[in-house]
Amino acid sequence: MDHDKVGQFLDKFAADLAATEAAGSAVLGHRLGLYRGLAEGPATPEELGGRTGCDARYLTEWLRGQAAGGYVSYDRVTGRFFLTEEQEFCLADPNGPDVSAAFLIALGMLRAEPRIAEAFRTGAGFGWDEHHEDVHLGCDAFYRPAYLASLVPHWIPALDGVVAKLEAGGRIADVGCGLGSSSVLMAQAFPRSTVVGSDYHAGSIEEAHKRAAEAGVADRVTFEVARAQQFSGTGYDLVTTLDALHDMGDPLGAAKQVRQALAPDGTWLVVEPYASEDVEENFTTVGRAYYSGSTFMCLPNALSQEGGYALGAQAGEGAVRQIAEDAGFTRFTRVAQTPFNLVYEIRP
Repeated sequence: MDHDKVGQFLDKFAADLAATEAAGSAVLGHRLGLYRGLAEGPATPEELGGRTGCDARYLTEWLRGQAAGGYVSYDRVTGRFFLTEEQEFCLADPNGPDVSAAFLIALGMLRAEPRIAEAFRTGAGFGWDEHHEDVHLGCDAFYRPAYLASLVPHWIPALDGVVAKLEAGGRIADVGCGLGSSSVLMAQAFPRSTVVGSDYHAGSIEEAHKRAAEAGVADRVTFEVARAQQFSGTGYDLVTTLDALHDMGDPLGAAKQVRQALAPDGTWLVVEPYASEDVEENFTTVGRAYYSGSTFMCLPNALSQEGGYALGAQAGEGAVRQIAEDAGFTRFTRVAQTPFNLVYEIRP
């Protein structure tokens, strides 16, 4: 045994343990508005307590731990903690990536660990609707900034002729819409178009209705509780399925439903997690996060449904292409990608 390699492994373990424990602190920052409070300017624990209504002694421990992890910065001369411009953008900017929300997803999914352990033994599924609400809220909070930054500015414009249709007044179906953030964003960007969002989780659809009303687009955005294989309507110019196809037990049934719901010249926009066809190329930090999330959320959800598929979050382009072809689509193009997503244009 190489003791130097043992030491290297233990260093990795210590980093992972610290990061795992720190997830709770990041969620506290998210729930209690601590990052937003610190974004107002450098602060001692007492000063941050005045801004946020939180106890200074707890904040002392929290701030020191956040500084140790590089999420917060520290000025030893003044004894104040602060956020750099980059930290503020990632943690406190309403239009930033809101990375603390990802920890909300993580803690939410880990609440299901006893049930997932049992599923390992039985092969049974565990539905999205069975997860703690932190999973639903965290996913929306984490993915919304990415959709804000990319869906309307980049991904839809990458589709052939779609922007012109939506600007003139098109019909959009947002399948697997969750809490409706993507539906609302598209309605705001294309005020002459209408959007129908659908999701099988009734609690998410209830929240989606509220958010559309708050955004002032409820007259052009409607929502329905429906599985992807059964959403209503036809003649859609655009159908979107964002970070959802791999979660389904029957993605082929969903693809067939999309094909019959599209207008003859309609487009299906599918956004999936970034994954390589070569499994070893997914042995990265992002791949590790996706495999963990898939183990607790994506795979169990698919296994809880009929259909016989269990793609997982790292299925890759080939699996999505095969589903599209089996459903009768003839054109399949990767039109964009990010470090986290692959974006496909699929046409009849």
